[in-house]
Amino acid sequence: MRVAAPTPDAATARLCRGLRLPATVHGQHARDVSPDSPLTAAWGSPAIALRCGVPLPAGLRPTSQLQTVNGVDWFGVPEDRPVTWTAVGRQAYVEVTIPPKYAPPGDVLIELGDEITKTIPAKPEGQI
Repeated sequence: MRVAAPTPDAATARLCRGLRLPATVHGQHARDVSPDSPLTAAWGSPAIALRCGVPLPAGLRPTSQLQTVNGVDWFGVPEDRPVTWTAVGRQAYVEVTIPPKYAPPGDVLIELGDEITKTIPAKPEGQI
């Protein structure tokens, strides 16, 4: 499974390497990704894909609608039927692509959000 590896700065990459990702997500087993990178992961088929250290989402604005799931704010794209969710308000942005097969996405976001909360500190209040 090809998952493009992000190229964050050294501090962000260090935070991302600290993520302890689960062996299964939403009942789907981890699978190999190419290129091999500590900043990417995937589970199942079609794949739920994660990339840590991505840039700020291009469409994100201070007025954007966010979904808060267990203390993690997520920005979904496209807005009407999100498939790609980015954890924002953290010192590293984490992007998760969830195929429609796994709808609703909340369960996946809960499972991955727990580790994000433990590993990647929140930004100061009000910063996305």
